[in-house]
Amino acid sequence: MMVRPFPGPLFPAAALLLVAAAAAPVAAVLAAMSPHDAFAGFTAGAQDALRVSASASLGATAVATLLGVPAGYYLARAPRALQALAVFALALPLAFPPVASGLMLLNLLGTRAPLGAFLAAHGLTVPDSLLGVAAAEFFVSGSFIAIAATAAFAASDPIVEDAARTLGASEWRIFTRIALPNAAGSLAAGIAFAWLRAIGEYGATSIVAFHPTSLPVALYVALSASGVRAALALCYGFIVLVAAVLTAAWILRRRVVW
Repeated sequence: MMVRPFPGPLFPAAALLLVAAAAAPVAAVLAAMSPHDAFAGFTAGAQDALRVSASASLGATAVATLLGVPAGYYLARAPRALQALAVFALALPLAFPPVASGLMLLNLLGTRAPLGAFLAAHGLTVPDSLLGVAAAEFFVSGSFIAIAATAAFAASDPIVEDAARTLGASEWRIFTRIALPNAAGSLAAGIAFAWLRAIGEYGATSIVAFHPTSLPVALYVALSASGVRAALALCYGFIVLVAAVLTAAWILRRRVVW
C-alpha cells in the first residue's frame, strides 16, 4: 500500500479550523441540552411539523431524483455549450435568497397567477398546502441532484460504455448496468444533500406555504413564542436527523465504492 507524503502543517491546520468552525455551534447545542430535555421539548406540534417536513421533502427529493439523474446523464454527454447553459440555469435557484425564491414561486403558483389559478381550478391549490411546501423545497434543492449527476456521469470512463455499444448493448442497458452503478456513490451523496437542503428550507417555504407548518417554520415560531430554550429542542432534533442521514449516505457511498 502506497503511503502518501505529508503535505505540511498548513493543509491540516486549514482543515482543522474549517471543521472546528462547522462543528463548534453544533457541539454547543448538544452541550446545552440533554437528549431527555430535547425529547421533552419536542411537542405534539413539533412532531406534526416533522411529519410535514419529512413527507414534503421526501416527495420533492423523489421527483428531483427521477428528473435529475436522467437529466444529468444527458447533460454529461451534451455539447459543451448546451451543458454550460443548462448547468447555469440549474444553479440559479441555489443562488437566490430564500425569500426571493418564495416570492418567485408565489408569482408563478399563487392563486392569482395564471398557472396557479389553473391548478387551483383543477383542485391543486399550491399556497398554504403540503404541495406548496414540497414545491418550495423542490425549487431550492432539486438542482443539487442534476448538477451532481452531471458531474458524476461526466467523470465516468467512456471506454467501457463504448465497448458495450460495440457488443450490441442498448443505451438503456448501458445506463442501468454501467453508468448508473459507476456513478452511484456520487449520486447518493447528491440525493442526501438535496434532501437535507429541502428539509431545512425556511425562507421560500414560509412565503409559499406557512401552513401546514414545516419543521423550520415551527422552529421560528417556537423561538418567537417560547424563547431560545424551546427552539433549541428543535435544533437538537435537526442535528440528530442530519447526523443520521449523513451517516446513512456515508455508509451507502462506502459500500458502493468498495
